[in-house]
Amino acid sequence: MKTIFIVGTAGAGKSLLASKLFDYYTKNGAFVGILNLDPGVENLPYTCDVDVRDYVDIVSIMRQYDLGPNGAIIMVNDLIASKIDQIQHDVDDVNPDYLIVDTPGQIELFAYRTSGPFFVQNFVSEQKVALFLHDGVLITTPTNFVSLALLATSIKLRLNLSHINVLTKTDLIEDKIMTILKWSTDVKSLENAIAKQSDGENYTLVTNILRGLNMGGFSQGLIPISNATGEGMVNLEAALSRILNLGEEVED
Repeated sequence: MKTIFIVGTAGAGKSLLASKLFDYYTKNGAFVGILNLDPGVENLPYTCDVDVRDYVDIVSIMRQYDLGPNGAIIMVNDLIASKIDQIQHDVDDVNPDYLIVDTPGQIELFAYRTSGPFFVQNFVSEQKVALFLHDGVLITTPTNFVSLALLATSIKLRLNLSHINVLTKTDLIEDKIMTILKWSTDVKSLENAIAKQSDGENYTLVTNILRGLNMGGFSQGLIPISNATGEGMVNLEAALSRILNLGEEVED
């Protein structure tokens, strides 16, 4: 079993990409399972094989401990780690070739509290990879681009997994795609764009962050995809195969 963790900011398209990856791999003959790890979600664009909501109930937690929605979400996310053996057992019963894990929308709860990294590191799988979704609508300015790149790098550090950067919602930013992709591989181009937008302390802060990210190897590029049209899925699958299957792609 190869496991794909999908992470990113709220609204970046994690659940929809999970459904598109499921369709892509299934169409090409693979047996795919989906694990939903978001205890607070109400509706999903796919059918779960294993659903964390079957193990923890956010409404019951709110009533039992007299918590508001935010407090209950924090507590429930922490409880996920205590259910790892049950979740592992149920996933093993499904025994998919690929397991797609749709992580909670509140990325700070999953990645920065102990429970998320604990789950990722202790979940048993032949290979693991994380997809970080860069919301295309959010990174159309150079400062926002650097801010999200910093978050992506921080999440990579927290989860300690092989990591693929994905640019989502490309159908909504068609006039910006080439510029954003250039920023992701050409630091000088991004620095020039920052200089036009920022000055003073803000410029110094953003460029110093950028240089630090570049020294850490961020400039690996983004894989652009559209969940709406499916464009870019072939390139994403190829990147996944390089990590999960030693370059042997699923046959079209």
